[in-house]
Amino acid sequence: MPERPRYMISVAAELVGMHPQTLRLYEAKGLVHPRRTPGGTRLYSERDLERLRLIQRLTTNLGLNHAGVEQVLRMQDELNRTRARMERIERELRAEIAEVHRSYRRELVVYKPAQAPARVSRRSRA
Repeated sequence: MPERPRYMISVAAELVGMHPQTLRLYEAKGLVHPRRTPGGTRLYSERDLERLRLIQRLTTNLGLNHAGVEQVLRMQDELNRTRARMERIERELRAEIAEVHRSYRRELVVYKPAQAPARVSRRSRA
């Protein structure tokens, strides 16, 4: 379950190789959204860690500034929402197609052509 919050900030920071203050900064900038316990402790999920690793790659490997990172994350979030929407639509269409096929099977009547009258050959008339 990648959404399940499980890592406190110190563990999350260690897992992604960042300082806890960097995680707090990214949260303040809206780049990551850890959940909070009723006592206010930040809890990071696997998905949060993936996002933090992506931020790290974008800043370290590609040299993007925070504005660039925000733009990339915004586009990725939109892409993920679009993918989820498309998957939902595909599931709905598959279910609808399956229902149409089932209804065809219920309404299907085997066609048996009427027997054509026997043809009289020309030889037999003569």
